[in-house]
Order: sequence, then structure tokens, then C-alpha cells
Amino acid sequence: MNRINILAIESSCDETSAAVCSGGRILSNRIATQAVHAAHGGVVPELASRAHMQNIVPVVDVALKESGLQLNDMDAIAYTQAPGLIGSLLVGGQFAKSLSLALDKPLIAVNHMQAHVLANLIPDAKPSFPFLCLTVSGGHTQIVRCDAPTSLTVIGETIDDAAGEAFDKAAKMLGLPYPGGPLIDKHAKEGDAGRFRFPEPRIPGYDFSFSGLKTAILYFLRNAGTAQIYKEEFTASAAEQQRFIQENLNDICASIQGRIISILLNKLSKAAADLGIRDLCIAGGVSANSGLRAAFKAMGAEKGWNTFIPDFQYCTDNAGMIAITGYYKYLEQDFADLSAPSMARGFN
Repeated sequence: MNRINILAIESSCDETSAAVCSGGRILSNRIATQAVHAAHGGVVPELASRAHMQNIVPVVDVALKESGLQLNDMDAIAYTQAPGLIGSLLVGGQFAKSLSLALDKPLIAVNHMQAHVLANLIPDAKPSFPFLCLTVSGGHTQIVRCDAPTSLTVIGETIDDAAGEAFDKAAKMLGLPYPGGPLIDKHAKEGDAGRFRFPEPRIPGYDFSFSGLKTAILYFLRNAGTAQIYKEEFTASAAEQQRFIQENLNDICASIQGRIISILLNKLSKAAADLGIRDLCIAGGVSANSGLRAAFKAMGAEKGWNTFIPDFQYCTDNAGMIAITGYYKYLEQDFADLSAPSMARGFN
């Protein structure tokens, strides 16, 4: 491989990250998390932007030191252009542009969702093209066909809420602290996924929907698991609801998680069968969910798929995936202008 050195910056939401990639291999991948949001039950955009401004210089400094390279050794600067919180994106984008200008190095604008897909190209064991990737995060749920590192097509996506949001909203209904998705996963390990049954939406094609499932969970909890679980008329008192949750928390979490996973994998299975593709990947923050990882591997073994999952550090928001994407874009000489705007939405 060409020894092309890329410094990458990720700042799409509430994690400030920097990574160094050399010849397609990640030398360092540092992430600074923002604990300030826990007290608010979710990410506060203004607080996220301020934290990025505080974290970005030390994070870049540590990433460079761990890589053993210097700023002058870099061949290009890559950064997350979209999608994400606009204030957070601007912090990382302006920092990257300043470095590009000061060092007289090319600038590479990266789409965050494309980078999640290409995180599967970081390890030595890589999928063969074409492959399908189920990308699942707090804000996005997509099935992406990847014919080459720079040729990606979204063939299915959520028409309303994302799977990660469904996890977090369900956790909030259960009274679990933010971020609740990992806590549902933790309790689900001790529960029976077949104890309670939640509906699976009938959405044509490869698209997803999770809004109806969230409503079903809400009614189920407010009726304390009675036979009228999907009725809007609430029959249980607040005390009864709380007692029901406390006594059945593990089974409730396992049943919710099981339904979300089945929705995801049933769509992926349909796409793989229709398109005749056997190399399948998952990516995004929710791909760190142990239940999803296990179910994906089990389905792959059953159907004869070649399955791939990034290491945990490359599942959540991180600059390593921005760096590997930047590397492949560099090979294509796909550079950005300093006037390239940061965008809250978009899939390049």
C-alpha cells in the first residue's frame, strides 16, 4: 500500500476524536467523551460544541504522539462534513480547514455514515465487494450496498425513527439513566426475550420504521403488561406501572431488544437474498450491542453469510473510520475546497 498519511477529525455529535492513518492502517484513534450530557438526559447541542472546542487540540496532540508521526508528515487532513449537530460539525470542520491551510495539505470531507460502513475495511479480514452493511446508530438506520470504497448506495433506511433512538426512548420509559441503550443490553442478558411480544411493522422493501414499536412499548408499560397492552386507555396506576417494571425489567428489556434486532435482521436478510450478496457487515453505535452482534453472527452461520463487525472502538463515533474513508478518497484524489459547508443532513 502507498504510505499515505491522513490525520482525521470526528466531531459530529458529542465525542471529539482524532486518528492517524498510514497506508490504510490506523496508527492511533483517540476519543474524548462528554460526560456533561448525562445530567440532561440527552445531548445538549450548545454544550457539545463548547466541549469540542476544549477537547480538539489535546485530542489531536495525543493522536499524533501515539502515531509516532508529526503534523508535517501528513499528506491530507480529513474531517466529518455531515451529518450531525451543525455546531459540533463546525468546530471540527473549521479546525481541519485551518490545519489544511496552514500546512498546505489537501482537505478531505467525509460523510459520517459512509465512514461507519468503511469501518469494516479497517481490520485485516475485510469483506469482498460488493457487500451489504446494516448501519445502525442513534440517528440513522440504513442498509447500504457497497460496490467499492467510494461507491456506496443506500437501498433501505428508516422512514421515521432510528433503531438507536428506539433503544434510548424505551430505556427512558423504563426509568433507566442516559445513555439507556447499553443498559437495555445489560438487562437483556439476564432476561427472556420471548416473555413479552411486541409488533413488527409491515414496511415494504428494505425500509424500517420504529415509531409504532415505541408507541406499543409506551402503552404496554402504562398498562403494566395487561392483556390490553396496545390499547391507548391506560388501566394501571403509576405505582402499578413502576412495580411491574421493577419486577420484570430483565424480561422487558430482552423482549424489546429482541424485537428491534428481529426488525433489523429480517430486512437485512431480505436484501441479501434478493441481491444475492453473501458478504454482510454491521456498523454504527448500535452494532456494539451484544445481542445484535450475537444474532447477526448466528443468522450468518445459518444462511451461509460471511459476516463482519468492526472492533468496538470503531463502532461508536470515532476518527478511525473517518481516517480510513479519507485514505480511500485520497486514492481517488477526491479533495474538498475550503468553502465546503458543514451539513446537518446528507449522504454524499
